[in-house]
Amino acid sequence: MAENDVVFVGSKPVMNYVLAVVTQFHNGAKDVRIMARGQAISRAVDVAEVSRSRFLADVTVKSISISTEVLNTERGETNVSAIEIVLGK
Repeated sequence: MAENDVVFVGSKPVMNYVLAVVTQFHNGAKDVRIMARGQAISRAVDVAEVSRSRFLADVTVKSISISTEVLNTERGETNVSAIEIVLGK
């Protein structure tokens, strides 16, 4: 999987990320990773589901992995939840 086959989900509207996922598949990607941290996790799930159900009928969820990442902030180390959803043909 190439580095550019990753969509990092943040605070933009869901459809912005759906367009990125659909574009990756139309450009020939076999798999696309959707990654998010913290409060963007629910948005990442929405991106995967909207992409699959409305635009990419032949794509399935290959794997979902969750983890905790340690971030260094002004107040010290903070644990942040993260998710990675892999969609593939």
